[in-house]
Amino acid sequence: MGFLLRIVVNAFAIWVVTLIPTLQVTVVPFPPGETLQTVLTYLIVAAIFALVNTIIGTVIKVLAFPIYILTLGLIGLLINAFLLWLTAWLTHWWNWGLRVEDFWWGVVAAIIISLINWVFGIILRPKKD
Repeated sequence: MGFLLRIVVNAFAIWVVTLIPTLQVTVVPFPPGETLQTVLTYLIVAAIFALVNTIIGTVIKVLAFPIYILTLGLIGLLINAFLLWLTAWLTHWWNWGLRVEDFWWGVVAAIIISLINWVFGIILRPKKD
């Protein structure tokens, strides 16, 4: 259940980022591009982003641990942007998916996605008795 909730929160965060035109991050829905296809595209892109973040992101973060210490964690911003860009690269093979036009705006988009995930993580965290 936690993974599905994470996908929905990621889809919401990606949707919020696409509402900001300056960031040049878009999601192209699969044809015919109506509401259902758009929502499913956001959910599929969020699932791919969650898988990339879980599998590849964990490996990169473990290998880059010394760099995390040297930069006081600021390298995490670039790693998150790279993972967002990697998700866009994985989905560009189809005629639908995530598009990130500029890497540095992708850094800002990754920060916004991380903040939204953090806020929803606090809200939706199970209460301890």
